[in-house]
Amino acid sequence: MRHTPHFLMTDVAEVKRLVDDNPWATIVSHTDAGLVASHYPFVLEAPGPDEDPDQLVLVSHVGRPDEQAHELGQHEVLVVVQGPHGYVSPAWYPASQFVPTWNHVTAHLWGTPEILSDEENFRVLGELVDHFERVMPDPVSLQVDEDTARRMAKGTVGIRIRVTRFDARAKLSQNKAPAVVDDVIAGLRGDGPYASPALAAEMERVHETTEGREAR
Repeated sequence: MRHTPHFLMTDVAEVKRLVDDNPWATIVSHTDAGLVASHYPFVLEAPGPDEDPDQLVLVSHVGRPDEQAHELGQHEVLVVVQGPHGYVSPAWYPASQFVPTWNHVTAHLWGTPEILSDEENFRVLGELVDHFERVMPDPVSLQVDEDTARRMAKGTVGIRIRVTRFDARAKLSQNKAPAVVDDVIAGLRGDGPYASPALAAEMERVHETTEGREAR
């Protein structure tokens, strides 16, 4: 990512929140055949009892034969997580500030995938389904028809990635005066072509947290 140290996000808890809120991610591998990219849902897994509680651990699966295309388990991969983002118009700035920008929350995470056993992959697939079904009025589980689910699971390969390093940015108008930030948030909450309630909410959360720290 662009070198913007004043937008760095170094808090592991914040990166975990980003992954939890935005599970659809891009996995990129540098293989012998060149760069390969795929898109899959990733969820967080709690570190083991003997591991650092701040360790970032991702689990997912790929559909066969993506595990071969990515050469999974043979080298480090990059997982890109994209949170709320959107165009910020200079119409929301004072007249003297006429250069637009793009606000975003993004994390790059690196690690070497561990290939899961068939049994562990099935468990992770079940937990993945349960994770997303939990908000449904009548959640559906793989246990509805476990035999069929297990047959379908054979077409997937489960992976676990213990993140060894990450580079995350929260570029949310921190370099603007509070009044300008308020106007940007109002614009994002409006009904114009660049409305983005999710980005507005993220800006409010971050600026309220920052202002709270400064007040103390």
